[in-house]
Amino acid sequence: MSKAKGKKPQRSGSNVFANVRPAANPGIQGAFTIIDQNRDGFVDATDLKDMWASLGYPDKDDKYCKEMTTASPGPINFTAFLTFMGEKLQDTDPEDVLHNAFACSILITPA
Repeated sequence: MSKAKGKKPQRSGSNVFANVRPAANPGIQGAFTIIDQNRDGFVDATDLKDMWASLGYPDKDDKYCKEMTTASPGPINFTAFLTFMGEKLQDTDPEDVLHNAFACSILITPA
């Protein structure tokens, strides 16, 4: 089989944005900004501990927060965070479906 002249093989890069619905991206950026407490562009155990404390959970210890960061093979910058969240959100329902489900559950609460 001969190869066509002049055609280069197409590259396929990893598209971290492909796993995230476009509407979710600004929310994920906001979440990253909230978690990155020291605003250095990376989420580390100290950021997580400070975030937990700001949410009213000051008892999260260093070991717990360090274990949370081991989900990533390297430093957690926004791209790594977006990839992680994209994988987690891949099988979730769209936002309108979730809103409708909660609205129905409120209407059907037992008396």
